[in-house]
Amino acid sequence: MLTNNVQVDVKTEYISEQSNPESNKFVYAYTINLTNLGDTTAQLISRHWFITDANENTQEVQGLGVVGEQPTLSPGESYTYTSGVVMETKTGMMTGTYTMETPSGESFEAQIPAFALVQEDALH
Repeated sequence: MLTNNVQVDVKTEYISEQSNPESNKFVYAYTINLTNLGDTTAQLISRHWFITDANENTQEVQGLGVVGEQPTLSPGESYTYTSGVVMETKTGMMTGTYTMETPSGESFEAQIPAFALVQEDALH
């Protein structure tokens, strides 16, 4: 998804060895690739996630940076990171925004597209 000249792409993976379905623990990894397609440098300042499980329970997560970093992306530059989420249901959805800031101090939001957390074998 492209918003404010920041492209956000997502890949997910179910982590079976860390999950325990009998205890309603389902672990997913997600890899985010951010690319600055604009002509101005932008730094990722914070994240704001909405994580919704199959029971329609939503967690809201906010914080500085991602995986302990606040990467700065020059025009044309990309940044990739992997993080994870634990849910009580087998499937869910995530969406959110990154707050970005230019060197002049202008802030803007980059939209994180909604993506499904689902085991590969559950897809038909």
